[in-house]
Amino acid sequence: MLKRLFDIILSSISLIIFLPLILLFVLMVKLTSKGPSIYVEKRVGKDLKLFSIYKIRTMYVNSTFKSHLTYPNDSRITKIGKFLRKYKLDELPQFFNILMGDMSFVGPRPENQYFVNFYNEKKKRKIYTVRPGLTDFSSIDFFDETKFLKSYSNFENVYIKKILPIKQNNSIKYVKKQSFILDIIIIIKTLVRFLKIRSN
Repeated sequence: MLKRLFDIILSSISLIIFLPLILLFVLMVKLTSKGPSIYVEKRVGKDLKLFSIYKIRTMYVNSTFKSHLTYPNDSRITKIGKFLRKYKLDELPQFFNILMGDMSFVGPRPENQYFVNFYNEKKKRKIYTVRPGLTDFSSIDFFDETKFLKSYSNFENVYIKKILPIKQNNSIKYVKKQSFILDIIIIIKTLVRFLKIRSN
């Protein structure tokens, strides 16, 4: 109950603060490439139910059909999209997802159904007993996932074999240890990680 109340209050405040910025980015995307400015995709949520996640579009229209992953030097990403992705600004519309109850501020990052099919069944059932989140342990560990993938050629195979197991274990760790204090710690660590990117 406390977690949901926290999500409602903080997402409402965040939307009031960031709505002008969201609208600015939406306009910039609209003026620089064809297609809708908001990207909507189905992701797996609590109890394995699909929900629509909202992002500011960073790729050219229909580019996602080529791969479910973003890889190093990805030509599908627009110029403004590179900037938005670097600072995670494309995820600002997810404050709406949190306010609506599809997501929480902290929880396992919502995954594409395609990759959820590769989850360990026992872990999958455990992970999806909670709402997916805007940030979690894996968001901090893999803040710039493409840097990790640069050393490899078969990005999808590496993601499934190397990154996905780590993300599952991180999610299990969160589900087992979840608390209001832990959520605050993860949010602070995420902000610190973000500020380090800004300073580089």
